[in-house]
Amino acid sequence: MTSTPLHRIKTISEYHQVMGLPKPEHPLISVVNLETINPSYSDGSINLVFDFYSISLKRMVNVKMKYGQQQYDFDEGLMFFMSPNQVFGIEVAKDIEIKRTGWLLLIHPDFFWNTPMAKIIKQYEYFDYSVHEALHLSEKEETTINNIIKNIEQEYHANIDKFSQDIIIAQLEVLLNYSERFYQRQFITRKISNHKILDMLEDILARYFNSDELAEKGLPTVQSIAETLNVSPNYLSGMLKTLTGQSTQQHIHDKLIEKAKEKLSTTELSVSEIAYQLGFEHSQSFSKLFKSKTKVSPLEFRQSFN
Repeated sequence: MTSTPLHRIKTISEYHQVMGLPKPEHPLISVVNLETINPSYSDGSINLVFDFYSISLKRMVNVKMKYGQQQYDFDEGLMFFMSPNQVFGIEVAKDIEIKRTGWLLLIHPDFFWNTPMAKIIKQYEYFDYSVHEALHLSEKEETTINNIIKNIEQEYHANIDKFSQDIIIAQLEVLLNYSERFYQRQFITRKISNHKILDMLEDILARYFNSDELAEKGLPTVQSIAETLNVSPNYLSGMLKTLTGQSTQQHIHDKLIEKAKEKLSTTELSVSEIAYQLGFEHSQSFSKLFKSKTKVSPLEFRQSFN
């Protein structure tokens, strides 16, 4: 079995070359019309990794993208965000016409050099979402996003001056904030599927906390739970915050406190023994977490039942 080749693209100029495009007008930022690309990997599959950010709104018939172990069909229009060094795969159907529409915004991290955006962009968690967690836009939302992209494109196509970078970054921040809003809307409008994930999460935590795994392995990690649910950690926490107001870590801690209260009120186990059964190496760490969540110590909670 032959492995899929990995192609690292370090610069936006190199991306243009690989995709059969003219040289970019700006070396650190580019808006690409997907209908104009003619990639050198015309069929088969390839894994790509960029050294720059990419934001896209795309429809691609007969092309599938793969991120991690998830495959997504881009026949529907959706928005997808990638930060540098994320590996993703593209599978192109052989001997079948490929239809691409939409755009791709590429921004090299150097474009943000010495600006607040260098730190701000890392706060947008959807850059770490998986392909199947992409943003589905309504027609009105798509128009809003497309207008911002046009503003960015027009600015760097114009004569570059000392204001250009600030104007583009301001437009980009508006784009990212709208995307944040639209993701929150998506968490709400897709309640049925998201509540299924929430139900599965509760089931996973209940089974874990009622098994010997807790004492043997300690608290489950957000990463391990996300993998079991087949979603990315950031997407899971973002969805839970919208639906419940709590992150995945807070859900884990709530389940832990619930189990601790049960043992404190129904058994004669010592606090140290309960801490051990709940996966804590040191009872002090358990007591500190318990008090931070309940405002009382484990012993004070137990005494309230006497």
